[in-house]
Amino acid sequence: MKRTGTRFRSRLVAQDYDAIIIGSGIGGLTAAALLSKLGKRVCVLEQHYTAGGYTHSYEREGYEWDVGVHYIGEVHKPWSVIRRVFDVISDGKIEWAPMDPHYDRIVIGEQSYDYVAGREEFKAEIKRHFPGEAAAIDRYVELLSEVSSRVPRFFAGQALPRGLGMLYAKLRRLWLPDYCFKTTREVLEGLTSNQELIGVLTAQWGDYGLPPAESSFLMHAMVAKHYITGGNYPVGGATKISESIIPLIEAAGGHVFTYAGVEQILVENGRAVGVRLQKDGVEIRAPQIVSCAGLVPTYTRLIEPQVASAHGLLEPLQQVKLSAASLCLYAGFKGSAAELGLPKTNYWVYPTHDHDYNVSSFASGQNPAMPLIYISFPSAKDPAWDAHYPHKATVEIVAPTLPQWFAQWKGSTWGKRGAEYEAFKAQLTEHLLEVLYRHQPQLRGALDFCELATPLSTEWFQWNEEGEIYGIDHTVQRFEQHWIHSQTPIKGLYLTGADTVTAGVGGALMAGVLTATRMLGWRGYKVGKLLKDWQASAASADEQAAASQQA
Repeated sequence: MKRTGTRFRSRLVAQDYDAIIIGSGIGGLTAAALLSKLGKRVCVLEQHYTAGGYTHSYEREGYEWDVGVHYIGEVHKPWSVIRRVFDVISDGKIEWAPMDPHYDRIVIGEQSYDYVAGREEFKAEIKRHFPGEAAAIDRYVELLSEVSSRVPRFFAGQALPRGLGMLYAKLRRLWLPDYCFKTTREVLEGLTSNQELIGVLTAQWGDYGLPPAESSFLMHAMVAKHYITGGNYPVGGATKISESIIPLIEAAGGHVFTYAGVEQILVENGRAVGVRLQKDGVEIRAPQIVSCAGLVPTYTRLIEPQVASAHGLLEPLQQVKLSAASLCLYAGFKGSAAELGLPKTNYWVYPTHDHDYNVSSFASGQNPAMPLIYISFPSAKDPAWDAHYPHKATVEIVAPTLPQWFAQWKGSTWGKRGAEYEAFKAQLTEHLLEVLYRHQPQLRGALDFCELATPLSTEWFQWNEEGEIYGIDHTVQRFEQHWIHSQTPIKGLYLTGADTVTAGVGGALMAGVLTATRMLGWRGYKVGKLLKDWQASAASADEQAAASQQA
């Protein structure tokens, strides 16, 4: 089984860590790697058997699947911020492979639409379906770029001291456009009255978990802009991400431990001073503690209730909601991706163009149709796959679900939930496979293995509340919660990951950057210098390579 990190042993623990990070998601690993590059000794504690959070992979029956890295945008552009961060925290060791030019295929009922890489190409393809909506489509793409240019200013407060950061967040309405504080539906209905077009343009809502009437346009625009120039996949699979980052942490004397679940953050005299592990009550101490375990789990499960209450951490949680729970089917097929004719394109399958109705009617029980079914073909996206898994292919299918469907088994042990649970999973599996076969009929008869993960599986392995995959919901109200900050009211305790910025690998990655910056205090400028120096050295290397070719 492919794993990264070192299995926890108390004898391996150092006595002089500068920081402890709870959780090895990309936000935690990013913060750890940046601090390590600046001379800090960091201990990362992961309760799972492998490091990486939603960027890890797992193997079963001779197949391998990613659990969250379905595709990443902008990393094919060496000058992009996200690529620069990935390069810095891995010393440039993560390689990226492009997907098909039509990276997302939107299927609504019997009609399909392609998202094509490139702003002009994207617009041209959408205009082909909606020739009378050219002005709205042009303005929509312009808005994506406008929002993207303002995102650094929107989240800049996360790198400031907590008090200043909260004040900054309260005042940002004064210098940011009003569309940064509206729902996706509000903004798009200001561009067009064509509901079918709105349905097509918002069809990536599954990437952040909320339909147009509920989601923040800021969140939608960040995701849409992130992918509009194309999707990419890590060469060698998602595990290559943590596999490439961990050596930097270890080179600075730090550790990334697995099987190291944290029971409690230790707070003494109003300051976080360490953690107590679930295993044997082992305590590890450091002057700075970071939680990448999520906002709600951190405040309600890792901090003693009286301590959390005394610091005012619990009452504000009523202002945020948990994001959607999901099903994920991991399927393995006999035959390579090429032999089976699998695309490097994601499929987004919807019953109708009205995503808000699809979601609300499903949630209320009025409509049994799943509001979204997402299909990904990881073995087709990875050029290194065939060398490791010849004549095999993988597919992943993700769909929103309702936690109450699984309430009777909540708290039970993974793998030991009984025959009724397995029968229910078999029904769901059959439905998801039929959707796959409708779009890839050549796969029928080639299935070799499949396994369905429910919200209970997500709770078990990712340590969340109700199987939510995006932390807290990305509503307009969520981004108005000025108290959500990388620095908590408890001295020495910090947060990182998706809940401090946004969902997705890119959002959590940037959260790691901002948290590391805040932890360094007035020396936080050194993080920016790391990124700037890497860009300069990369540009110099490109110039030298170009000169060598000319010579």
